[in-house]
Amino acid sequence: MGFKNYCFRKSLWVFHFGGASCNNCDIEILDCLTPRHDLERFGILLVGSIRHADLLLVNGSINKHDRERLVEIYKQAPKPILVVAIGACGCTGGIFADSITFAGPVDKVIPVDAYIPGCPPKPEAIIAGIVKLVNKRR
Repeated sequence: MGFKNYCFRKSLWVFHFGGASCNNCDIEILDCLTPRHDLERFGILLVGSIRHADLLLVNGSINKHDRERLVEIYKQAPKPILVVAIGACGCTGGIFADSITFAGPVDKVIPVDAYIPGCPPKPEAIIAGIVKLVNKRR
């Protein structure tokens, strides 16, 4: 068993980065942590520091100011880290793609392992996408 596989055998700790967005994806991501969906019972925990995370959730379009912050956060993340682009804005830029401040979708800034499209995606879709990604990586 390689080191990478060993790392993904433990509980999954998640760091959330919200780019410039309408906050609907933020609400759906946080809804995953409520008692209705209760991801903590599966060991998925939202952490306050990227240095403790196994998974980076990025939502919203990335503008020129967010680009620098996202790259800095990605550099600080322990490797290996999984990156998930959430929502139409995170995957393609959505309605903000033609904006003059738009710096590109998430995959133009940092490498992305999975995409969860939708405007906004439902918590069930977010959970299913993360589970598929983790099972693929194990």
